[in-house]
Amino acid sequence: MPGENLSRDEARERAALLSVDSYDVSLDVRSAVGEGQAEPRTFRSVTTIRFRCNEPGASSFADLVAPGVTAVTLNGKDLDPGEVFDGARIALEDLAAENELVVDAQCAYSRTGEGLHRFVDPEDGEVYLYTQYEPADSRRVFANFEQPDLKAPFRFEVRAPEEWTVWSNGAGELADGVWRFAETKPISTYITCVVAGPYHYVTDHYTRTLPDGTTLEIPLGAMCRKGLAPYFDADDVFLVTRQGLDFFHDHFDYPYPFGKYDQAFVPEYNLGAMENPGLVTFREEYIFRGKVTQASYEARANVILHEMAHMWFGDLVTMVWWDDLWLKESFADFMGTFANVGATRFTNAWTTFANRRKAWAYRADQLPSTHPITADIRDLQDAKLNFDGITYAKGASVLKQLVAYVGQDAFLEGARRYFKRNAYGNTRLGDLLSVLEETSGRDMGAWSRKWLQTAGVNSLTPQVLLAADGRIDELAVVQEAAESHPELRPHRVAVGLYRRTAEGALERYARAEADVDGPRTVIADLAGAEAPELVLVNDDDLTYCKIRFDDASLATLRDHLGDLTDPLARALCWSALWNLTRDALLPARDFVGLVLRFASRESDIGVLQMLHAWAESALVHYVAPKSREAAGRLLAEGALRELREAEPGSEHQLAWARFFASTAADEADLRLLGDLLSGTAVIDGLDVDQELRWAFLEPLAAHGVADEAVLAAELTRDDTASGKRHQVRCLAARPSAAVKAQAWAQVVESQALSNALVEATIAGFAQSSQRDLLAPYARKYFEVIARIWEDRSIQIGMDVVRGLYPAFQDRPETLEATDAWLAAHADAPAALRRLVLEARDDLARTLRGQECDARAVTG
Repeated sequence: MPGENLSRDEARERAALLSVDSYDVSLDVRSAVGEGQAEPRTFRSVTTIRFRCNEPGASSFADLVAPGVTAVTLNGKDLDPGEVFDGARIALEDLAAENELVVDAQCAYSRTGEGLHRFVDPEDGEVYLYTQYEPADSRRVFANFEQPDLKAPFRFEVRAPEEWTVWSNGAGELADGVWRFAETKPISTYITCVVAGPYHYVTDHYTRTLPDGTTLEIPLGAMCRKGLAPYFDADDVFLVTRQGLDFFHDHFDYPYPFGKYDQAFVPEYNLGAMENPGLVTFREEYIFRGKVTQASYEARANVILHEMAHMWFGDLVTMVWWDDLWLKESFADFMGTFANVGATRFTNAWTTFANRRKAWAYRADQLPSTHPITADIRDLQDAKLNFDGITYAKGASVLKQLVAYVGQDAFLEGARRYFKRNAYGNTRLGDLLSVLEETSGRDMGAWSRKWLQTAGVNSLTPQVLLAADGRIDELAVVQEAAESHPELRPHRVAVGLYRRTAEGALERYARAEADVDGPRTVIADLAGAEAPELVLVNDDDLTYCKIRFDDASLATLRDHLGDLTDPLARALCWSALWNLTRDALLPARDFVGLVLRFASRESDIGVLQMLHAWAESALVHYVAPKSREAAGRLLAEGALRELREAEPGSEHQLAWARFFASTAADEADLRLLGDLLSGTAVIDGLDVDQELRWAFLEPLAAHGVADEAVLAAELTRDDTASGKRHQVRCLAARPSAAVKAQAWAQVVESQALSNALVEATIAGFAQSSQRDLLAPYARKYFEVIARIWEDRSIQIGMDVVRGLYPAFQDRPETLEATDAWLAAHADAPAALRRLVLEARDDLARTLRGQECDARAVTG
């Protein structure tokens, strides 16, 4: 819609003109319940905005995306909604020095997770509401100035069905049928929030004595749908919450500023979570309906702490515009792991970060759409796509390098000064760098130019020269960069030397920290050390880089990777080997072979599960097509062997069970899955709970063993929202042309499905074992994506363009079709072209990997 895609220039102009004093927002959501109402359902939204204009007589606009506006009043004058409202903006003419705008609108409930999302629980028919706004969807719920630097206090009131409870950012009270909430501190529009419905709600509290002797009391709350209440481990959520609040108070020296702290686990959520002050929202999948590994609990704790860090980085101090999105997301991503290690039981979280989180960053940083951490965000569509691996994981990785560069004490003191100077305000890059220069004495401008304002990932490779006596004569680190992003950066690294002990363990015997800069850096402190069997550049994972190996080190890993005793060192080596595979420098079947040989010795469950994901990706994308079936059999055989040999009831057994299901393809393996479901086969200690049942059913459906009747029976057994999502995915996975046509039509030709069911249908549709069946949709994809992008919300558009790209048509012809579309749509929205370019790059990487693997066969 014209006007929806706010540009940076428009935002700057409006921020220079206006200052916002307050919002009063009144919502009536009683229409959310009841039968027989037309779709889309709407609710009444009345907003009063008080604001100042620096140039009386000037014109501007307010934002509102709504089906209709009943009335608009500016400074007591009624305006004609038909003249001033175009569906996305309200024109404001002849502004006074002080203004009051009142907008009475009919806004639409969402089914895409953007704005005010309405969910009907199939289990009991209950209706649940929640809001999700980032970056610019609060305008779907109330009229406002939708940009982060026009902060203001907010007062909300909500009329809801009488049996409901309503929550917002501030503390609320119910009186005369209206929920009224305490005024917030000055905050941005995108972090306001409303949650309403018959949620199951649990309370706790947090108390802390502050340095001045006063007591800080924070009421805690946590909620979920009633249907999930039996699985809701609120005690653990509160434990991590209290630990996080202690940690951040210890390190930030700024009391939590937003009163209460509620956490809502909500259905059909597009994100992991959102940092609304006083009312954080999470995807409800963080409530575990079945047995999961400790990696899942660690991930949940990390998200809880990530969102909590935002209370300071993002909510208290907010970026001016989305260019500096990293000022909140990179910091929250870093602080989530920093606090997990420092405050909770998950003391090895940096290992997970090195292995899993950085993999996201390395992939994103090698796409054609890579960008500096401080990005060039021209408009809101750009902003939406920049919630990516660069802004989150690379930014966090660079901050870890920054801590090594300036020292932890200087870094945290800089954060403390940053909060105190900029509380309730907005900042840019320079505001942070200036305090870090004060506290560290380092030139942050040069560091920023190298790390924050350039794109691409460097590779670090050791070069070892041995003297006649077998000791190291010289050890150097060679730094390389991609041709497209040739910047070489300064790295503070640790270089570790490893060799086997008499008992066969591969252990570190020497370590040196050094500043690596330029194309080649000699590590003088390691001269004279005994010859290593393995040199690990970036030991302890201090910097952000792709680790490479010299020939001797790579040979050691091929034979002795499982002998590495240090979990972080092992994780770094696995990550480096995966990057070699993705870069077509290591044949994919070699990587699969390493997983088959050594994954069983992996003690860290999160790393093991990542290895499973990488091995499956190597099989699906990078193994040469002629070798794919044989490699798949080897993976399935290895997974089943490890499943049978794992400790009964252990989380490793559960991880291998899920991996076996994902690789099962032949008749015997599929029959075993069926027998485990029916109970005619038993593996000691393996509890086939409901979530694991669905994991077994998907491959059975994809290979034509579980039909519609079987899946319907399973839904009867698990007639819940989660069960429905699983069933929809399994239905779309069946190997039938009619099934694929129906799934395609449901996603592409209809808007009847909610965001969660669109996601499930796409996941089922795109099966790697069904390449021939999916082939006709490659052409159709390029015919429809421009229309999809134009007609659907940006979230659904992103899901469809990414999820339906014909990645399994891994042939040069698909690259040619992609290039033809890009050439014919040079004027397509930049965000859409970015998604297609990213998919093309992944496919080109796939073809290079397959060529590498094929050469290894013929060679």
